[in-house]
Amino acid sequence: MQLLTPTNWKDYELIDCGGFEKLERFGQYLTIRPEPQAVWDKNLSEKEWEQFAHVRFMPKSSSAGEWKKLKQLPDRWKIGYKLTNSSTILNFRLGLTSFKHVGIFPEQAVNWDYINDAVTSIKNTGSDVRFLNLFAYTGGASLAAKAAGADVTHVDSIKQVVTWARENMELSSLENIRWVVEDALKFVKREEKRGNKYNGIILDPPAFGHGPNGEKWKLEDNINEMMKVVLNLLDEKTHFLILNAYSLGFSSLIIENLLQTKTDKNLQTGELFLQATSGNKLPLGVFGRFRNF
Repeated sequence: MQLLTPTNWKDYELIDCGGFEKLERFGQYLTIRPEPQAVWDKNLSEKEWEQFAHVRFMPKSSSAGEWKKLKQLPDRWKIGYKLTNSSTILNFRLGLTSFKHVGIFPEQAVNWDYINDAVTSIKNTGSDVRFLNLFAYTGGASLAAKAAGADVTHVDSIKQVVTWARENMELSSLENIRWVVEDALKFVKREEKRGNKYNGIILDPPAFGHGPNGEKWKLEDNINEMMKVVLNLLDEKTHFLILNAYSLGFSSLIIENLLQTKTDKNLQTGELFLQATSGNKLPLGVFGRFRNF
């Protein structure tokens, strides 16, 4: 099992975490947000947290809340991420949402690097690359694949999030990503019937979710069916896949069991985490990935 964390991101920093919260820097602005995995004590004092932070998220329910501004900051701002083995910089527009998110999951940078490297390797053989991003959110994985020259399809069930991803594409000076607003499971079932194949697929399903027409998603109930279909969408000769899951109690052994029927010895599984400057490691999901090329 591997433990992976971004190591080269100047515009992002996890400063401290604990007490079910995390103190993060996005560009020049510092945020305090809830974090259910941070069950230990903070290394910095509460006074230091509030002294440093520009804004704090105040939960009002299990799924929503509001932001309390402690210092001046804009409602929207931008940060960049330089892909590790590339000169390309991916740019992201951030903002304060009512769901505690700001528009990016920083731990996913390790997946962006993997995708960019995989697409580049396949392109260097002279082959085209079709890439599918499921539960695609604001598009970090889509941008990484497009930057390396892939034909990218980006699928998410929330129209506003897809619009946000399009903004990030334009900020990154990229173009021609295919945008699909649809329930991910419905989409892949239709692609399977059509016989469509992809060289690269990433899916980062939530623990719970809803499609645009009220379709219900629950990770433990639907992931097995989803993976059976997704694995059938991979090109037989040249392919790579990443399955990422953030859900309390979800083990990387579950990921291994879901993927091992399709893969050979190159299956990698483990956890993504963020290293806090103050010393703690914050776990942020399990992953499985493999490639055949």
